[in-house]
Amino acid sequence: MAYLINDDCISCGACESECPVNCITEGEGIYIIDPNECIDCGACADVCPVDSPKPQ
Repeated sequence: MAYLINDDCISCGACESECPVNCITEGEGIYIIDPNECIDCGACADVCPVDSPKPQ
């Protein structure tokens, strides 16, 4: 199950650098996870200061 970044995202970028498959990109005011590339590792959720990424 892929992760999804919700509206709590503060665009800090912590998740992007932690993703082992580089499936997180910066969008307009929020980071975005490509669900087709996400391997459900949870690395993004572990470093998020606002607990934004959640499993879909």
